[in-house]
Amino acid sequence: MSEKITPYKDKNRSKKEQVAEMFDTISGNYDGLNRVISFGIDIKWRKKVVRLVSKTKPKRILDVATGTGDLAINLSKTGASEIIGLDISSGMLEVGKEKIAEKKLDTIISMVQGDSENLAYEENYFDAITVAFGVRNFEHLEKGLSEIYRVLKPGGIFVILETSMPTKTPYRQGYKFYSKTILPLIGKLFSKDKSAYSYLSESAAAFPYGEAFNNILKKIGFIEVIDNPQTFGVATIYTATK
Repeated sequence: MSEKITPYKDKNRSKKEQVAEMFDTISGNYDGLNRVISFGIDIKWRKKVVRLVSKTKPKRILDVATGTGDLAINLSKTGASEIIGLDISSGMLEVGKEKIAEKKLDTIISMVQGDSENLAYEENYFDAITVAFGVRNFEHLEKGLSEIYRVLKPGGIFVILETSMPTKTPYRQGYKFYSKTILPLIGKLFSKDKSAYSYLSESAAAFPYGEAFNNILKKIGFIEVIDNPQTFGVATIYTATK
């Protein structure tokens, strides 16, 4: 994916800085807006991710680009004793901390501000690592994936949920229209940051998916790489191991 796709088209700031600012700005209404944009289907996709992780009976889980912690909260159902939700945006993390405290999960889930490309954990530390709708926001995709590979235990599971492009007619045409026209419009109506949902749409359209993304994961060193398209291909769940 081209690194030129950034939220604010500011050449003087890194993509990381712009992404952090964008998510800080929209953090307050991010959850509600996401339910509207995805028609609530993202809840079903996250449940599938949890089921895949649960099968491996992990003790330590890292949820990268955790946002407001939706997936981290769901992952508590795996029985893991330690779940770390990591994100670059302090605004998103603060919303997540409130949700976790309300559910009395703060003894299991820790929300940590950090950079996916420079993880502060030792090699082979986590039994499972997840990313939901976050890898396309990495400034350097392969560097971020390499860091995830480093901290994942051999035999551990890596699960990614990310947007993708439907390949069949008329779903492909319908998705393009929705993502380019409807999604940014909804974002402008509900969010004070008019650039945010245009960026999310553009970055989703440009991100490699299916076999192209499988090949990147294999290049990093991941094995047993599988992609499983969801809901006519508008999203894909990828699984891999080390």
